[in-house]
Amino acid sequence: MVRRQYLASAAGDLEALRATLAPDVEWTEMAGFPLAGTYRTPGGVTSHVMEELAKEWDDWAAHDDTYVVDGENVVVLARYTAVNKATGKPLVVRVAHHFVRGGLIVRFEQFVDTALVREAMSA
Repeated sequence: MVRRQYLASAAGDLEALRATLAPDVEWTEMAGFPLAGTYRTPGGVTSHVMEELAKEWDDWAAHDDTYVVDGENVVVLARYTAVNKATGKPLVVRVAHHFVRGGLIVRFEQFVDTALVREAMSA
């Protein structure tokens, strides 16, 4: 399920991405990240996170490198790559994503070096 979420995201297929999320999903973007906060519902996640990222960044991608699975908990060590539309600066930053599965993704928490993201957004 988590891998399908990354594949849907990479393809820009928001409908397929929403299909991986539980109706009561809690999706948390880290404090300090431009989209910081907790979003609920599959539609809320895609409209407040994925669609907003597309407004600010070209070629935003989350590259899932390593999976660590413990029961329903999945930690993915990954990378974000993108180019900020306003500054033209590239972004390459390591991230960790924590997912909790329950058939579908019921919870997500992002861990990222927000200073590197902000640097790419600064002129």
